[in-house]
Amino acid sequence: MSDGLEIRSAEPSDAAGISALLGTVGVVEGTLQLPDVPIASRIEFLQRPEPTGCRLVAVADGAVVGMAALHPVQASLRRSHVRLLAIALAPEWQGRGAGRQLLERLLVWADQWAGVLRIELSVHADNERAIALYRSLGFVEEGRHRGYALKNGQYVDSLSMARLHPRPPVLPS
Repeated sequence: MSDGLEIRSAEPSDAAGISALLGTVGVVEGTLQLPDVPIASRIEFLQRPEPTGCRLVAVADGAVVGMAALHPVQASLRRSHVRLLAIALAPEWQGRGAGRQLLERLLVWADQWAGVLRIELSVHADNERAIALYRSLGFVEEGRHRGYALKNGQYVDSLSMARLHPRPPVLPS
């Protein structure tokens, strides 16, 4: 914990706080969420545990100020080694290391406990701060999607990035 920030597993009781965060101005623009959506619209999904995923929250002064998750990509056994990254931070916590803390904790879970080989993400191509963070943690750009999403009335491109486990587990010889 630093700066009064606690990183912990997300609980079903955090769903309203996470949903409110995802709709906050300064957060929603960097996601595929919509502004002015009722908090209740996301609660059912956020309360549902994902046995093969990991959801974390960053909490300061009792409020959810960040979240990061690794979601299973699909039910296919052939993609069971892959997780999809999602992250959101309140504007006042952006650029202060909270995102790095959340991601480093997720990477430990993925690398040391969950047998995750590949983590995928999409990021708006104009989100330079996020792209720099992802690159610093071993993510590489794999493609660009033109006109991927509508953001503030304009179409923006998205980068597909992924990280492979740096030292995949092997059986001892």
